[in-house]
Amino acid sequence: MKPSQRALNIPTLFFAELNQKIAVLQGGGAQVIQLDAGSPDMPPSPPIINTLKQSADDPTKHNYGGYAGQPSLRQAIIDYYQRHFEVKLERDELLPLIGSKEGVVNMHLAWLDPGDLSLIPDPCYTSYIFAPMLANGRTERFPLLPERDWLPDFSAIPESTARTARMLWLNYPNNPTGAVASLDFFTEAVEFCRYYDILLCHDNPYADVTFDDYIAPSVLQVPGAKEIAIEFNSLSKAYNMAGWRVGMAVGNRVAIGALAKVKTQIDSGLAKPIQDMAVTALIGDQSWLVSRNAIYQERRDICLAALDGMGIEALRPKAGLYVWFRVPTGYSSLEFHTYLLEKAHVSITPGHIYGTQGEGWMRISLVASAAQFREAMARLGEVMLSSQIRSSC
Repeated sequence: MKPSQRALNIPTLFFAELNQKIAVLQGGGAQVIQLDAGSPDMPPSPPIINTLKQSADDPTKHNYGGYAGQPSLRQAIIDYYQRHFEVKLERDELLPLIGSKEGVVNMHLAWLDPGDLSLIPDPCYTSYIFAPMLANGRTERFPLLPERDWLPDFSAIPESTARTARMLWLNYPNNPTGAVASLDFFTEAVEFCRYYDILLCHDNPYADVTFDDYIAPSVLQVPGAKEIAIEFNSLSKAYNMAGWRVGMAVGNRVAIGALAKVKTQIDSGLAKPIQDMAVTALIGDQSWLVSRNAIYQERRDICLAALDGMGIEALRPKAGLYVWFRVPTGYSSLEFHTYLLEKAHVSITPGHIYGTQGEGWMRISLVASAAQFREAMARLGEVMLSSQIRSSC
């Protein structure tokens, strides 16, 4: 019995291995504070949950939910994009997803033939790295650098590379760095991909988690973007629904059609009660998001103040769930991650798992209470002081 080479080539997900290590520590009595995976710790609003309960009690809601989603969910996606981004979507320009992650991965199966090239940022969400392997495709990376505010320089991509690429991935607000992008930047990206006939794939799951009056744009706001771009969005972070797995792909109708064709062979759509839940989230009262974002902002500010007090350089994110900071001198990202986990029982994600440009950085997820954040930062300060760590600033 032997797995496929494809399966053998895919490494174990970092967070799966990390959870095993944490379980061992907890089994020994350690109180581990997890600030690693970006899984929201707060529930959706009560009306969203009530919709789920009521729908689950409906005996007509337990059959298949439909490959393309129920009409109510499809209309809710159209209404959301119109309200939030002033983007008008046609019926064949959208597709509900079982969470945006599966859409991101399946898009590679829908667009890449063996040996085809996907251009991916470095650092980046790890699915952009490994999904091409599942399609027998290949990747080349373009760097995101702090001196460019973690935005790529498209002019630095070699002409020969651009001419052979089939797809290019962007993600703003960004995971892991927390960087944001303007419409001017997206205009540049659209022009680049149109010139080289590349499918521009924008992953936009953090658009509703914003701070300091920042408003995150959609790439589809760029005139003509739907000619070459597809955007992935999710209710996981936007509405605290990570476990319910609801997302959407919107934009270029050819890409949407190809993705839909692949998905009909892989899944049978979202459960109807979950679709009803998503409709309430997308078109219901949005005011609760303001107070939810204020909670994330408080956590962000606690974290930044503590890191600043320790002399550690950190980015101040305007959106998303993450704080990106430099590793103190003398440690690699993995070494510092391991040191904090073992000595302080605080779990923070090492930047190297996102690519070579992530080495020397760490990612903190804003997914614990303010009290837990204060405790985690106090533990971090204690181990740094006790070991006389000096920051790289």
